[in-house]
Amino acid sequence: MNQVARWILFSLGILLFVGVLAVVARDASPPDDVRVVEGYEPWDAETLEMAESIPVQDGGRIKPLTTYAGFTMLRLYGARSMEVKSTEDGDPVKLKPIAWMMDLLFRPEFAEQQPSFRIEDSAVVGAIGLETREKRDRYSYEELKPGRERLYELARSYSQLEKKQRSPLETQVLALAENFQSYEQLIGVFGMARNGLAMMTVDGLPENEDTARRANVSAVMATAPVIRQVLQESQNSGQPIPPHVQRLLEQLLDGANASKFGLFLFPPKAKDDGHWLSPGERVMNVMSMQTRDVEGSVKDMEMLETAVRSVTESQSEFRKHLGELKADIVARAESRGEYRSIELEADYYRKNWFLYAMIWFLLGTVFAIAMWMVRGKAQDALGYFVWATTLAGWAYVVIPIVKRCIIMQRPPVGNLYDTIIFITAAAVFFGALVELLTRRKFALGMLPIVGIVLIVLARLFEVGDGKDHMDPLIAVLRSNYWLTTHVITITLGYAGGLVAAALGMIYVLLRGLRLDGGDKSLRRSLTRAVYGMVCLTLFLSLVGTVLGGIWANDSWGRFWGWDPKENGALMIVLATLAILHARVGGFLKEWGLHLASIFLAAVVTFSWWHVNMLDTGLHNYGFTEGGGYITLLYGVVALFILFGAVAWIIEVVQASARRAEQQGAAGRPVKTGS
Repeated sequence: MNQVARWILFSLGILLFVGVLAVVARDASPPDDVRVVEGYEPWDAETLEMAESIPVQDGGRIKPLTTYAGFTMLRLYGARSMEVKSTEDGDPVKLKPIAWMMDLLFRPEFAEQQPSFRIEDSAVVGAIGLETREKRDRYSYEELKPGRERLYELARSYSQLEKKQRSPLETQVLALAENFQSYEQLIGVFGMARNGLAMMTVDGLPENEDTARRANVSAVMATAPVIRQVLQESQNSGQPIPPHVQRLLEQLLDGANASKFGLFLFPPKAKDDGHWLSPGERVMNVMSMQTRDVEGSVKDMEMLETAVRSVTESQSEFRKHLGELKADIVARAESRGEYRSIELEADYYRKNWFLYAMIWFLLGTVFAIAMWMVRGKAQDALGYFVWATTLAGWAYVVIPIVKRCIIMQRPPVGNLYDTIIFITAAAVFFGALVELLTRRKFALGMLPIVGIVLIVLARLFEVGDGKDHMDPLIAVLRSNYWLTTHVITITLGYAGGLVAAALGMIYVLLRGLRLDGGDKSLRRSLTRAVYGMVCLTLFLSLVGTVLGGIWANDSWGRFWGWDPKENGALMIVLATLAILHARVGGFLKEWGLHLASIFLAAVVTFSWWHVNMLDTGLHNYGFTEGGGYITLLYGVVALFILFGAVAWIIEVVQASARRAEQQGAAGRPVKTGS
């Protein structure tokens, strides 16, 4: 039976391994839909490397273009890589976010053919009057453009409804309209610099469109005083504006509006002005006399026009002019102190730290499974491999957390994504301490499994949320003191509770499947470890809750307000208090303590994750989708508790049967020979 149980556990471990491997493969590989983009030419590696660290303003901070590209692609496309090919028989070209973004900005004729829009329900496509394909599919801008007007019309109608009143279809239509608008802003942001302005003859007659002279926008900006003088003279004389001037201004206004919101690329001249400018704003500020930096604005547009148009010559020529434009922007950003962490952040996303952490934890899980299948020296040897791979995975979690702190200039936890990666590091650390204190290998085998589960959760959440989690926090959270004291303490409490639950699950598996061989010493070690982790969880949660109340009193003028987040923290404190008192009072024996610790995982999950979905209370930041993850975890907790309860009952019944048999044997008369 012991061997059978081991094979059952081994099979479950293999299923976990295969499942995680599938998630890793899906995450690292682009979707299967490889579209033909006629004449597509891949970007040179040197060009992409140069573009990665171009600073732009987005989300309230200055970030590298590669960060902006990555989260824009996640939000629209649902992945960080795409494959296209230039012909039906051509080799696929893998596009990373920066290459995808460069196509949008500099080669929209290619970008518009790429399947950049993920549609979860084909009914959305049908609603805007287009032909549908699979229920879940990806569409290009060219394919969706015929339904553009209908899409925006529906979006305006649905936006009038309350969020709770919208159907899933209406919500998806609104999301598609928002993504479509963002996409149009990006493909249009350099359109004016690329195409220039069509000139007209002085008498107002348009020239042939094919042979029409085109003026550079920068040249028109340089003549802004002359244009304003013409407008003033027309107004003073009561005469209409000359047709050629009227047409020029119309083109200028249309082009400026198209490039006004897509990309905030240019640092302002004034040191105290925190708003970076888009190309459209540069143009309109000059034409409307809302800037004194006319010379700088004209220079920016000249450099942009040269870079944008050189893309049709050769990549080396384009790289030369793009480098000049970047160098000018970087120099101005550095003079403002806003280029401090751009290179570090570009390198952060280039290294893909958490993917490698996942791989190390995955290897550790394989070694942990093998470790539990053998005995003796082989088990000890495998234990060293588990330690090595787990510590490597832990390092690949801690290092990027430190880098994020340097980039964000704040403590490591400020939003829901931060909590996942921080809890991963803390849980592995707590589990390692338990292993060092007990040296029984049960905690060691748990470490990579906990690490891989949490890292997979982090990656799924990042893809599903599609937001840059290093953007500045809302005003009420911008306190490094309270983020360091309250938030870190309460998050460490979450990690402690999850480790206690994981240890309880190990106990239930070992004893329920008879894998411990009846080793009471091993059971006592596990029980002491769980008891200690519950104590640690209580301490951290209680201190964190009190600190949170002090912060609330400082920010909102009251210590406690029965907010869902506050109630969740209190639930952890009360749950751990109940477990510890019941244990001390003798109401919970070993089985009861471990089953209660497993239930603690549900309480921690509710406080950590679920309250963010209640859409109520002062802690209304960070609300997100994620019900599927929560339901899955609650289901796992319920299964473990059910399995443990059944195993406990079976054990009690068998023990009672053995006692009855022993008592019966003791009461039977002893037969003697005749």
